[in-house]
Amino acid sequence: MADISLDFQFKSPINKVWDALTDSDTLAQWVMDNNFKPIVGYKCQFRDEKINLVVDSEVLVVDKPYTLSYTWVGGPINTIITWTLKQEGDTTHLHLEHTGFDQEDYAFNGAKHGWADKIEVLKKVL
Repeated sequence: MADISLDFQFKSPINKVWDALTDSDTLAQWVMDNNFKPIVGYKCQFRDEKINLVVDSEVLVVDKPYTLSYTWVGGPINTIITWTLKQEGDTTHLHLEHTGFDQEDYAFNGAKHGWADKIEVLKKVL
C-alpha cells in the first residue's frame, strides 16, 4: 500500500479553512463541481466534465472544525481522504492523508501532484 501525506499552512482562521473543505460552492472553486455535504453517511460526487472524471464519495467522519474524512473512488482508485486541521496563533495547519493506493503508480503520483496544485488554488480562494 502507498499513502499520500501532505502538510499545508494558511494565514486564515480554522473555521474559514473548514468551510473551504465542506461548503459545496467553495469546494467547486478549488477541487471540482460537487454535491458534497458534511454529513456522516452522505453519498456525493465530485465531477470534472473536461476530463470526464466522476469521483464517488461517502462522508466517513465530520468533527468540525478538526477532522473530515470521506471515500474517494474514481477511475482506478478506491481510496480515503482525511483532512486534519489545527490552529496555532493566526496560522491554520492542514494535514492531508490520502490512503489506500495499491502502489506508487500513475494514479498515486497524479493524486499527489494534483492535491499540491489544488492547494495552490485553495490559497487564492482563502
